[in-house]
Amino acid sequence: MNQLPIQISVNSDLFLKNPDSSELGKSIVSNSIELLHEIGYESFTMKKLSMKIGSPESSTYRYFESKQMILQYLIFWYWSWIEYRLVFATTNLDTPELKLQTSLKILTETVEQDSSFSHVNEILLDRIIMTEGVKAYTKNLTKASDKIHFTVYKRVVERVSQLILEIQPDFKYPHMLISTVIEGSHQQRFFAEFLPHLTDVNKDSNYITQFYTQLVFNDIKK
Repeated sequence: MNQLPIQISVNSDLFLKNPDSSELGKSIVSNSIELLHEIGYESFTMKKLSMKIGSPESSTYRYFESKQMILQYLIFWYWSWIEYRLVFATTNLDTPELKLQTSLKILTETVEQDSSFSHVNEILLDRIIMTEGVKAYTKNLTKASDKIHFTVYKRVVERVSQLILEIQPDFKYPHMLISTVIEGSHQQRFFAEFLPHLTDVNKDSNYITQFYTQLVFNDIKK
C-alpha cells in the first residue's frame, strides 16, 4: 500500500493561489528559496524570480502579490514543518521529560533535508529563517492580518512550553525560555559560521543542542 504524500497546510491569506496546486507554484516556492539564499531579501525582486523560473512575471503574481508575501509564506511553511516534526517525534514518548528533550533537539539541531517535500530545500530555508526572518515582522505588526505567519511559531512555542509546565507546574517563564532557546540557537549557528569568536560552537559539533538542553533542564528544576 502506497503512503499518501505528506502535506504542509499554509493559511490561505498568505497566497493568492495555492502554490502546492501546480508544478509552476512549487517551482515558485523552490526558486524563491534558492534566490533568497543567493542574494538576500533586500535584493530579491519578483522580476528576478520570474527570470530564474523562466516564466512571465505575471504568472508569479498569480500566486503571490509581493516578495513580502512570499517570505511570510515561507516562514509559515517552515514553522508548520517544525510543528509536524515535533508531533511526529514525540507522540509515542512516555514522559514529558523525554518529550521535552526530543523537542529541544528538533528546535536547536542543524536542519537536514526532508525527502518528504521535494520542492522545498529545508536546509536553505532554515538559513533564510535564521538570516532574513526578522524582516517579515519588522513592519505592520499592528494589523492582525500581518501576524498570520506567526500563528504556527506561537503554537510551537506553546506546545513545548506546556511540556515544561508538565514537569514543573510552578515555572514562571516557559514561553520566554522556549522562545529564547529558538532565537538563541539560530544566533549561535550564525555565530559559528560567521563570528566564531562569539561562540564555543564549531560547525560540526552538537554543542548548541547540548547547551540549551542543559540550560532548560537546569532552569526548570531549580
